[in-house]
Amino acid sequence: MKLQRKNMLRASALGALVVSSALVLTACGSDDNTNTGGNASGKPSAAAAGDVKCDDAKGKLLASGSSAQKNAVDLWVKNYMAACSGVEVNYKSSSSGEGIVAFNQGTVGFAGSDSALKPEQVEDSKKICTGGQGINLPMVGGPIAIGFNVAGVDKLTLDAPTLANIFNDKIKKWDDEAIKKLNPGVNLPGTAIQAFHRSEDSGTTENLGKYLKAAAPDAWTYEPAKKWPAPGGQGASGSAGVASQVKGVDGAIGYFELSYASAQNIKTVDINTGAAAPVKASADSASKAIAAAKIAGTGSDLALKLDYTTKAEGAYPIVLVTYEVVCDKGNKAETLPTVKSFLGYTASDAGQKILSDNGYAPIPAEINTKVREVIKSLS
Repeated sequence: MKLQRKNMLRASALGALVVSSALVLTACGSDDNTNTGGNASGKPSAAAAGDVKCDDAKGKLLASGSSAQKNAVDLWVKNYMAACSGVEVNYKSSSSGEGIVAFNQGTVGFAGSDSALKPEQVEDSKKICTGGQGINLPMVGGPIAIGFNVAGVDKLTLDAPTLANIFNDKIKKWDDEAIKKLNPGVNLPGTAIQAFHRSEDSGTTENLGKYLKAAAPDAWTYEPAKKWPAPGGQGASGSAGVASQVKGVDGAIGYFELSYASAQNIKTVDINTGAAAPVKASADSASKAIAAAKIAGTGSDLALKLDYTTKAEGAYPIVLVTYEVVCDKGNKAETLPTVKSFLGYTASDAGQKILSDNGYAPIPAEINTKVREVIKSLS
């Protein structure tokens, strides 16, 4: 049993080097996690813990929401709890929608969401945030990979209109002329396309929809939403479920955070944005796209507007930003110090470096400076 547990821990640590949000890593962490902000003793390194300020943090802090940021949160929690004795942070990785529901019910100190709060959700939050409201703090960025599994095809390029017509069931075979035109010299089979999407409400779905709506409005006529809007295709539960289907089905295509592709060696589509060369999904290419984001929120709300139509060289356009949703005013007195302390660490230089080290895209410095200021002002 001890040997089995040791092997499981070692596997978890190895996964931290390869994957991001798909990693199954508990808050306790592995004792062999040297490249993810910890060291062989299980305690954070000086660099990782350098920006942890425990201040008046105490007791237990509950949070829930986006699974896209799971690995980052797990690593943050590990380092934070090692530095702040007597404090417990428990983040339940579920979905953006579930996280916002829990936040507006007052059962968590903050929620993680891959989409900014809708106006009606902000209105609901006022019942919990006494004298204030829920706001969006951008904390984690990353690419949404388009994974594919077509026998004999190792490299594939698509553009927004072609991708839209695949997911809306108008392009049905892999040797369709639109796909062949984008992939000269590639021997594309006549295999039927098996398109997979999330079966439950998903921030990842909504962000893919934002890209398709912006970059291919004639082909993708649906408004961005957490619920999959298009006909055809097959649903699967969670990013893990979509990735599993793509991995196992010849002719499959689907979307999920890059970590799931990395973990299962799933090939990913290069996106033709109109730049000189198609762009691969990576943390670096996503960072280049997120760097062009503008703050669309007002006051303390820092919701971002992303440029999904970017043609900048090396900028991967299908990205998401995960927000930590908090009350600007009216936070519960018993959890406020821990919320400010923990989120202060996640937004710190050390906290954001964890993102760079683990396949995520850090929030641009200019925006992150404002995030830190807002966290300090929470009351």
